[in-house]
Amino acid sequence: MLNRLWRTAWVLLLLPPLFWSGNFVIGRAVRADVPPVALAFWRWAGAFLLCLPFAWPHLRRDLPVLRRHWVSTLLLSATGVAAFNTMIYTGLQTTTALNAVLLQSAMPLFILVWAALLFGQRPGPAELLGILVSMLGVTVIAGQGSLETLAGLSLNPGDVWVVGAVAAYAFYSALLRRRPSVHPMSFLAVSFALGALLLVPFYGAEMAEGRHIVPGVPALLAILYVALFPSLLAYLAFNRGVDLVGSGRAGQFVHLMQVFGTFLAVAFLGEHLRPYHAAGIALIAAGLLLANRPAFLQRRPA
Repeated sequence: MLNRLWRTAWVLLLLPPLFWSGNFVIGRAVRADVPPVALAFWRWAGAFLLCLPFAWPHLRRDLPVLRRHWVSTLLLSATGVAAFNTMIYTGLQTTTALNAVLLQSAMPLFILVWAALLFGQRPGPAELLGILVSMLGVTVIAGQGSLETLAGLSLNPGDVWVVGAVAAYAFYSALLRRRPSVHPMSFLAVSFALGALLLVPFYGAEMAEGRHIVPGVPALLAILYVALFPSLLAYLAFNRGVDLVGSGRAGQFVHLMQVFGTFLAVAFLGEHLRPYHAAGIALIAAGLLLANRPAFLQRRPA
């Protein structure tokens, strides 16, 4: 069963947006208890410790390869691990979880831009149409079903941080095709370790400003969640999905964060589900299926 799951892209790619949506809700919920850089640092330090027992048998063989490809490994760790999540948690200090989740809808467009700039990749007509339909769904949600509301939208500082994070993770997604050819657990362990190390000076600066974790159950549970689900499990599944279907199609699944994030925000943050949310979610799902249906009808070999 696990082998079949590892070869089935559409199932693997459902998990990251679900776990990442929970990450946004957690980041917003504990913003008063855990400062953003602290949450990012302990997320990756914890993910590294969880990953290490599974990665250890492969690391001795893979470390020489990772050292030879240190530039791409460092770039992937800096953008997809250290920068993305720190910027997300910083943004969640001043924007809502729902806003942050909705802004993730720009991810597939950013991925296509980076793929074109880095590798000259051009999307096909069905993929472009699917993106447009999904973006229409996000626009319906962002404008609350009203053109007047949409015209009056403005970005606050938290939203700007989130947009920067989206651009960073899109770069990571596009560059994944250049990741070293090593065991997935080896790559994750090294990525998590480098991500945590890159955050050390920023964590120190945050503590020097007097911003510390408030000890207690909420902080502990938040760190445990972000270390396991949106880190180890989500990255493992997403990286494998990119291997199977490419960064452009895998990036389309980020749109599901708007679906999962909306329901999680309603359930845990007391936000309300409106008719325009339902219409937007339907359009997002339609666009996702339109762009990816031919690729996901078949499984690729391991």
